[in-house]
Amino acid sequence: MSPTFAQLGVPEAICRALEANGITAPFAIQAATIEDSLAGYDVCGRAPTGSGKTLAFGIPLVIDIERATPKRPSGLVLAPTRELADQIHVELKRFAGNVRIGVVYGGVGYGPQIKSLRDGVEVLVACPGRLEDLIQQGHVDLSNVSRVVLDEADRMADMGFMPAVRRLLDATADDRQTVLFSATLDGDVAKLTRDYQHHPVRHEVGDETPDVTSAHHVFWKSRQDQRTELTAEAINAVWPAIVFCRTRHGADRLAKRLGRAGVQAAAIHGGRSQGQRTRALGDFTKNRVHALIATDVAARGIHVDGVAAVIHFDPPEDHKTYVHRSGRTARAGDGGVVVSLVQPDQTNDVRKMARTIGIDDAVTVPDTHALRGLSSTPAPERTPAEVRAAEPADERPQGSRGQGPKRNGSRHRNGPRGNSGPAGGRKRGQGRGNRGGGGSGSRKGGANSRSRSGARSGSRSR
Repeated sequence: MSPTFAQLGVPEAICRALEANGITAPFAIQAATIEDSLAGYDVCGRAPTGSGKTLAFGIPLVIDIERATPKRPSGLVLAPTRELADQIHVELKRFAGNVRIGVVYGGVGYGPQIKSLRDGVEVLVACPGRLEDLIQQGHVDLSNVSRVVLDEADRMADMGFMPAVRRLLDATADDRQTVLFSATLDGDVAKLTRDYQHHPVRHEVGDETPDVTSAHHVFWKSRQDQRTELTAEAINAVWPAIVFCRTRHGADRLAKRLGRAGVQAAAIHGGRSQGQRTRALGDFTKNRVHALIATDVAARGIHVDGVAAVIHFDPPEDHKTYVHRSGRTARAGDGGVVVSLVQPDQTNDVRKMARTIGIDDAVTVPDTHALRGLSSTPAPERTPAEVRAAEPADERPQGSRGQGPKRNGSRHRNGPRGNSGPAGGRKRGQGRGNRGGGGSGSRKGGANSRSRSGARSGSRSR
């Protein structure tokens, strides 16, 4: 039987805040990691997306955190994308009480972020690039940061952020607690654990690719000139859907073409302003559009529950990208459908990639009727006229004027989508030995430890 949040050491005030948001029992990753985080241990956690990692690291982060002075936060969360940073910021504020939570990322003006830092925040959620800019400008100092969280560490490695992450970690307090969460713990993530964590307690929850293996995968034969029509048919059969394109221009173009076909779509990618990206994600989350057309910036940076389908309009560059994209559906035990549009000259490469991750489905003729049957929540049939109710364009990429689709009873969801799941708290000062600092460079520690015996001891060099 899973422990309650209170049994894990979470204060009553936070338990009440969680319950007010419909969160009453810890998810597996939360039950596994909260007590260790509360005890002050470095934690290295592997868990799939949608498993409740935000609360797993967020609750321990805010408990008994030292009051911050202007420009000097006490806690830091690093995230790879603007969308993920913003989602973490919103989630933490739901239960943080009087703990001030700030967020900084690119694509928006500096003014409000600088003011927030000048006023003082206990916990700063940040993307590495913007944070380094603000440090260089003298608007933030990380020397008082005693608790660091690295979220989606493998994604930060994929996006080339590791040098910046290392520089930022070197700028924090020598005796900080470092908590790392990632979908995979090999490669650059393993090196980061070795150099910047001290005898971490390691927890692994769930299969490495549970979202992929639990979804239905179909591979449709498609000519170049058929892809837009087939994408529209697939979305009409199963939605809400996220459609992945290779380029920004391709995403914008597809959103416009789908709009002309009566499918409400919003594009999201690195070339759009943060306001446009936030609006697109909000419209998708609130079911105002049927599909989000994305480049790979959204493969791991967006966490939205209830995505019924993922469509690979352009093929992923490798099996790892296929897993990241496809993991947007079939989350937290829900069903989902993954559709790949395969052109004749791509068939061999796609089949080889699929076999690499244990999928051996054949490339078949498109069949929307069969696709609808695979979905646990099939979308109702609609004509283009039915989805074009009057609504201001509001910068929709396709330029159509329509209100979000209305669902029948089988498609209705209770409550808003969003990250769900619980987390934990921390007993400060316990389990933390005398860790000496000094110098520069990287911290050394015995990584990949699965056990803990009493308090931490030893020293760290940096």
